[in-house]
Amino acid sequence: MLLSEKLKKTNLELWDKTHIRHPFVTSIKDGSLTINKFRYYMIQDYKFLIEYCKVIAIAISKSERLPTMSYWSKLLDETLNSEMKIHEDFCKDFGIDNYELFDSEMSYETNAYCNHLLTIAYKYDINIIACSLLPCQWGYDNIGRELGKENTAKRGSFHLRWIDSYNNLEYQKATEWLKNFVDSSEKKLNTALAYKVFKESLEFEYFFWERAWKEK
Repeated sequence: MLLSEKLKKTNLELWDKTHIRHPFVTSIKDGSLTINKFRYYMIQDYKFLIEYCKVIAIAISKSERLPTMSYWSKLLDETLNSEMKIHEDFCKDFGIDNYELFDSEMSYETNAYCNHLLTIAYKYDINIIACSLLPCQWGYDNIGRELGKENTAKRGSFHLRWIDSYNNLEYQKATEWLKNFVDSSEKKLNTALAYKVFKESLEFEYFFWERAWKEK
């Protein structure tokens, strides 16, 4: 079994609780998620993406091979100059203005998750950084694919637009690259540490969803 699959299988209960059974995810699937919860989520996710870009920048600096540097560079450019703009346009269309995106405070859960990823990025090598980022990338891919297959969200709703934004080929290609990178690094990394950072990132993913779900 490949390392990425072993990481997921070891944490399967938490994985399912976070990416399959979580009420935030299931309420996007059936179209019942309220705009207030979604608004809160989008603002926090935007702030997370800013810090995520910083982690990718560190990953570039720690990459040992040019092809790896090239991939991370493309991901940074895509996130910083395309995904962020798409995020802003999405928010604008559903009543979230730039003031809310830029000036709202980062939640405790978002801040803790970002600090976790940045600490890993500064402290460890590119292989462990990749393991720490895998639950987020793979988790959204999983959600996008599954909700893309079956949902009852209304056409034109923010629920369906969000699903479609993660159920796309380019995002899936990025996920496969990251999984393959993690799998290829198994013999190079501290396996116990890889399991630790993967689980911790998955836990932060869960708490991120939880906080958004509890918003009134």
